[in-house]
Amino acid sequence: MPDGDPGSTPWAGPGPVAAGEPLLALRGLHKAFGETEVIRGVDLALQPGERHALIGPNGAGKSTLFHLISGQLRPSAGEIRFAGQRIDGWAPERINRAGLARSFQITNVFPRLTVLENLRIAVMQRHRVQYSFWRRLASLAPVRRRSEELLERVRLQARAGSLAGEMSYSEQRSLELAMTLASEPRLILLDEPMAGMSREETAYTGALIREVADGRALLLVEHDMDVVFALGERVSVLVYGQLVATGTPEEIRRHPGVREAYLGEEAAA
Repeated sequence: MPDGDPGSTPWAGPGPVAAGEPLLALRGLHKAFGETEVIRGVDLALQPGERHALIGPNGAGKSTLFHLISGQLRPSAGEIRFAGQRIDGWAPERINRAGLARSFQITNVFPRLTVLENLRIAVMQRHRVQYSFWRRLASLAPVRRRSEELLERVRLQARAGSLAGEMSYSEQRSLELAMTLASEPRLILLDEPMAGMSREETAYTGALIREVADGRALLLVEHDMDVVFALGERVSVLVYGQLVATGTPEEIRRHPGVREAYLGEEAAA
């Protein structure tokens, strides 16, 4: 990663999406590990600014699908297009610079660094700036300003000097969301952001996600059906590596196959 001016404009990645074209398109996507096929012919399209939820039972292949989209894995067949460019086979860092950011099931923060230091690292990566002990602090002023803006965005400005490892779980997830936003993504992938949270923390984080994702596309994996139906404008159901249904939350609620195979008694309620 080359050294550079933190105030300079970072690489912008692919250009604007043509009218009517999806921001993300999965076409005939397959992933096999040996003889075991985990993803089996997935077709999915997300429009710019769309909030889309992906649900399915454990072992359905949801995390594997996220690994494929974000570059951690390469598909066995099919293609992935983002902003009109084919990205399957790209390194995760290149995909991130193109405007696609991902958070994981487990918090991915540096526990022994402060909240502001965590976020500063994320902002420096976006601007392709390397840290050095001899760099004048004044030259990092744009990085600090952007870091502080993001802390305010996720309501953590009062915790800027706290060690990330000493914060509550929901606060760590909020910090991770701010670090995700530091790359200025057009599409955010969130993998079970509410896992392990209390009802109050879930409500707070759900509202925060809705707020910070405004104007961006969002693909969300989540088991909490209240969160799924509150955040998702469209919902897709993945079962044994195949999409069995896609529709509005109300259409998914009423879908007889989904009700029987996944939602069960809760759907009727």
